[in-house]
Amino acid sequence: MASQEEKQAYINEMVQQRGYVLDYHKIAVQQDFEFTKRTNELIEEAYLKPRRLDRKTKELIFIVSLTVMRASKKHIQSHIRVALDHGATKEEILEAIEISFPEAGAVAFQTGFDAWREVVDAEGIEPTIEAYE
Repeated sequence: MASQEEKQAYINEMVQQRGYVLDYHKIAVQQDFEFTKRTNELIEEAYLKPRRLDRKTKELIFIVSLTVMRASKKHIQSHIRVALDHGATKEEILEAIEISFPEAGAVAFQTGFDAWREVVDAEGIEPTIEAYE
């Protein structure tokens, strides 16, 4: 059985490797350390380990897949932040999210778009009052 110190070290390592952790990671490490450790090994192999795709590209793919799957806005935002940290521009991230529209539809796209808008603080343009007349 893992000690509290081992669990703390592991969650800290997850943050360092991923650039984020979600609430469920925090609870899972505390409540079922061995299971979480084993499932994280798959994530490390597929997502974190340097292979043929660079981290920026993997983050863009994650953003699209999470948008299509209608993941929580918070989850999508965590990957948007990491993508920015790894050199993606806000325009590249928006283009990636736009890829979700034809396949997943407007509702999924809007969640991804809102996640992006909040992270990059994108501004819009308001119609003039004359447009409503």
